[in-house]
Amino acid sequence: MKRKTYAYNELGPIAKIMLYALIYAGVLLFSFPLIWMILTSLKSMGEIHKIPMTWIPSPAQWHNYKQIFIDAPMGNYMWNSTWYTVVTVAATVLTSSLAAFAFARLQARGSTVLFALVLSTMMIPSQVTLIPQYLLFNELNWTDSYLPLVVPAFTASAFCIFLLRQFYMGISKELDEAVKIDGGSRFVMYYRILLPLSAPALATAAVLEMMSRWNDLFGPLIYLNNGSKYPISLGLANFTAAYGATPWNLLMAASVVAVLPLLILFFLAQKYFIQGIVTSGSKG
Repeated sequence: MKRKTYAYNELGPIAKIMLYALIYAGVLLFSFPLIWMILTSLKSMGEIHKIPMTWIPSPAQWHNYKQIFIDAPMGNYMWNSTWYTVVTVAATVLTSSLAAFAFARLQARGSTVLFALVLSTMMIPSQVTLIPQYLLFNELNWTDSYLPLVVPAFTASAFCIFLLRQFYMGISKELDEAVKIDGGSRFVMYYRILLPLSAPALATAAVLEMMSRWNDLFGPLIYLNNGSKYPISLGLANFTAAYGATPWNLLMAASVVAVLPLLILFFLAQKYFIQGIVTSGSKG
């Protein structure tokens, strides 16, 4: 039997109300941790431990946000995370797009097997290669620097290669013939044709990679020893060291500051992000 589907305009008033109630309930459920973090960041320590607990801070302690920059080098943490994220995201997206172009457009013997090998690296846990990588970077005297974190970004990402290749496969190959007729090279095809058409997929890869790099704790924890080089993720992990106890209001305020760039990026790029995910998953 063929299941009958209903368009939104075909729903009755009661059905629409129930649909919106379900959507808003889901939004509230998933946004509750963020709302709780913001409300806690505006409370005093006494109000946090007050029984019964209060939901709305009274009065709001806006100076908590100023205090975190006094008690900890939050500005330095944010700068370290910003440049580290920008460099690694740009390197990963660029090299991944080149590799994806080769897999999608260049005909070579064994390219399918090679692509399968690239995808198989996604199934290897990072902990498996941690010790060999650390020994290698230690021999190169790269520890306590960003080199072990930045240099591997120039070797592309298996997931980004897969994502971009799927998008490239959906672009008509007749454009390749048109470029050849006009005397253009493969680089012209990549730079002048595929890249402009792949803006949604590139934005999706960049957003996903930025979230991964910005929230990366494991890598900086292993390779960085100097506190002045800590990114925001490692800075938050060591935020309570100066207090001897956990100042939850200040920690939540620092967390809000840390997550704010990601929220702004997602809201600005959500159109391209959704378009890139949909088109990459439906082509190829």
